[in-house]
Amino acid sequence: MQEVAHYLPIVTTVVATAFAVHLFLRFRERPTAMHYFWWALGMATYGMGTLTESLTTLVGWHPALFRAWYITGALLGGAPLAQGSVYLHLSRRVAHRMTAGLIAVIAIASLCVLLSPLDIGKVEAHRLSGSVLAWQWVRYFSPFVNLYAVVFLVGGAIVSALSYRRQRETYRRFVGNVLIAVGALLPGIGGTATRLGYVEVLYVTELIGVVLIWFGYRFNVLPARSAV
Repeated sequence: MQEVAHYLPIVTTVVATAFAVHLFLRFRERPTAMHYFWWALGMATYGMGTLTESLTTLVGWHPALFRAWYITGALLGGAPLAQGSVYLHLSRRVAHRMTAGLIAVIAIASLCVLLSPLDIGKVEAHRLSGSVLAWQWVRYFSPFVNLYAVVFLVGGAIVSALSYRRQRETYRRFVGNVLIAVGALLPGIGGTATRLGYVEVLYVTELIGVVLIWFGYRFNVLPARSAV
């Protein structure tokens, strides 16, 4: 009998999709605000990653689902969200250059995932794991991309939180950025657990993470309180 945790990605997919649509609509309202575009893209790929997990639970393991899961989850899970923070905090010129570098790395890593033979002997019917990749060195791309996400998504949220913490009228934004930082960290912790063989931890942290990020975002867009 499959564990309850294996069904959590279904819920996560619904939440991430709704959040992605909301962010894309915000980008449509402000087309020059590139951070909204990247956040929408990041939440969409987040949802695509959990969708592959959902389908694996419902219909079983398949090579195409596995490769899609690894690319959208391990490689694209946090990078586009981090790129949104890059556009928010850094100059447009620097952000464009960093985008080019990030796309190049992810394109190379994705190609390696697509070309790697699969060790079918390690396949589990309703469970995803990077151990199936015959070229195990391909998995070293993921920590690099996750580090990028930690530095710019989590780091950006922490920097913003520190800038708001002493001001009563912007305290909600302090709370919001703390929630975003914690929410962004959780899937990375889950990814580490996956490399150790505990993919169910990833399913739990993905759901909690996206909920915290959305709550954090809502705290940030609430009108600031006037000083009394």
